[in-house]
Amino acid sequence: KLYLTRVTDNGEEEVMSPKIYNEEANANSFTGRPAGEMSLYTSSMNASESNTYRLRMYVTEEYNPQGDGGNKTFSVKVNVYGRDRVADEVSDVLLANIPKENLYDDGVDTFITGEEPNNYVWYSGKLWRAVSVNNESKTTKLVTQWNISTINYSSGSTDFAGSYMESWLNDTSADGFLGNLRDYENFIVTDSVWDATLDDRDLGSIERPNGTSISTSAVGLLNIYEYQISYTGTNLRKGYLNNGLFWITITPNDIGVIRAIISTGFSDANIASSSNSFRPSINLKSNIRIVDGDGTVSNPYRLEGDNDSNLTGTMLNTRYSGEYIKFGTGENNLYRIVSHESEGLTKITSAKPLKENGEFKKIAFDSNENVNYSNTNTIGTFLNGEYLTSGKYLTDEQTTMIEDNTTWYLGTVGNGTSYKLAKYTDETGNTLTSSTTTAKAGLLRSGELMSNQFDRYNIKGGGYFDQSGLTTNFWTLTPYNTSNINSIINYGIGTNTPTSNTIGIRPSLNLKANVVITGGNGTKQNPFSIELKG
Repeated sequence: KLYLTRVTDNGEEEVMSPKIYNEEANANSFTGRPAGEMSLYTSSMNASESNTYRLRMYVTEEYNPQGDGGNKTFSVKVNVYGRDRVADEVSDVLLANIPKENLYDDGVDTFITGEEPNNYVWYSGKLWRAVSVNNESKTTKLVTQWNISTINYSSGSTDFAGSYMESWLNDTSADGFLGNLRDYENFIVTDSVWDATLDDRDLGSIERPNGTSISTSAVGLLNIYEYQISYTGTNLRKGYLNNGLFWITITPNDIGVIRAIISTGFSDANIASSSNSFRPSINLKSNIRIVDGDGTVSNPYRLEGDNDSNLTGTMLNTRYSGEYIKFGTGENNLYRIVSHESEGLTKITSAKPLKENGEFKKIAFDSNENVNYSNTNTIGTFLNGEYLTSGKYLTDEQTTMIEDNTTWYLGTVGNGTSYKLAKYTDETGNTLTSSTTTAKAGLLRSGELMSNQFDRYNIKGGGYFDQSGLTTNFWTLTPYNTSNINSIINYGIGTNTPTSNTIGIRPSLNLKANVVITGGNGTKQNPFSIELKG
């Protein structure tokens, strides 16, 4: 195995985790690396910059193919490639670096296809996949790699225009997806066209939509045709848009029913008025440029204007939903920014449900069947007691970073109702609900940003019973009715669960206004380190 680190003033930081030698089949015209070599790391640097790296190479003690007791010599040659260049537009980089066998031109768009093309993009705190390039405008369609949230699509209609889904995706408030995208007016096409034409045909027989149901908005969803094209040349269960979770498209299947992709990659459908998981989609403007990365999951493409460096000293409350933070201890040491719902504060949540000794920790919401969260019900007692004070989940220093009194909104969201009712008195979102509680630690609401699953439930290419073990069911804060709580199932869909059931926990906290970044860039590979200033 080979292992690469960068030497810093404070020691070393990992830039490539230990990997077995593996040659890349295709060249990378962005960096100048030819085919037939292993890519250790790609980055960009300016003329005055200098970096020192350390490469380790090792074999296991059991490796002895010559059978003589050892004394075998190994060597490695490292090549460094670089190009003196200006940033290239996203569409040009993708079309140049994706192998031709992984491109499909239907006359309108050129789609990226296959099992694992290098089409990962990091933008505004989230990992995206590049889906297609429009042949005429050269805009690039992206979709999030993971399900971002779960809400009722509508009260029953399959029309995207005017739906709860359209509202959530294009909400520019602190609660909405669009409002939490970085400088979205500079990055994305705000009058994108989304084709929600009904199609109930089986995968493999679906044609490009004929445009009988068109909506215009900044953010939308993929349609079933775009999903079908993505696995051209491979098995649908292995296509790159199969993320191992359940998620809906924008395409109706019937009256009141929306087409969905299940965790194995096959097509299904779900009732529009029920709780649906989804992956937002946007179109990048044609002039957006790539300045770093190679499109792999460990080194996604970075966009000009969203590739910050030297963030030490930056206030955390200026950063973006989805970015990662080193927070917590042991196996629970990674959190993500949710939003800045309260002025000056930064709401965060654990990247995964809490674990204990390698297993997901499970607890009842309330053993007395109380659907209203507080610091005295079963789950609230744990979160505001053992979780904060035992030292098993947080350090004393981290606990001091947490705002003592956060308001948690406890509005009820039932079948066919708006996600806004979790926080507001009605669908207008103008008046906050009076159903609240105050506590230091809580949970995310139903429909809140970053409230879904961020790992695979089904192993890629596997069947219904080939489960990854990376996900578990977990609670939200939001009552479904007088006896059940909205929760998220391990394969990503929303459901409602009796309060006495025991399922997982993803704590949510507000960090104080004077929390400052001390290192990192906010990606999963290099999360922010933070401290309390002053």
